[in-house]
Amino acid sequence: MKWLIGILINAVLFMAISGFFEGFYLSSVQAAIGASFVLSILNILVRPILIILTLPVTLLTLGLFLFVINAITLVLTDKIMGDAFEIDGFGLAFIIAILLSLANIIIQKAVFEPMKKR
Repeated sequence: MKWLIGILINAVLFMAISGFFEGFYLSSVQAAIGASFVLSILNILVRPILIILTLPVTLLTLGLFLFVINAITLVLTDKIMGDAFEIDGFGLAFIIAILLSLANIIIQKAVFEPMKKR
């Protein structure tokens, strides 16, 4: 259930962020949900492999390289989704990865942690 809620939250975040950047394009709400689903699958399958392969760099940067890995998964999502989900360049993907991470942390602290305490 939490996985589906995470997909919907990321879809809403994609739609919100796409309004702020000219180089970030979503064709529809369904594209946002599809991109969020693809991103979650990539985070399950590809992200752990990338983390293991880049572990020395991640340790040297004190974990900040994880933003680069998140940007790579966003670029892969862009390639898989085709014209429905477009990110112009790695730099924009990096900025979007940072914004998504921060928004997810805020949502998790504000919504999910109070629910656990009940």
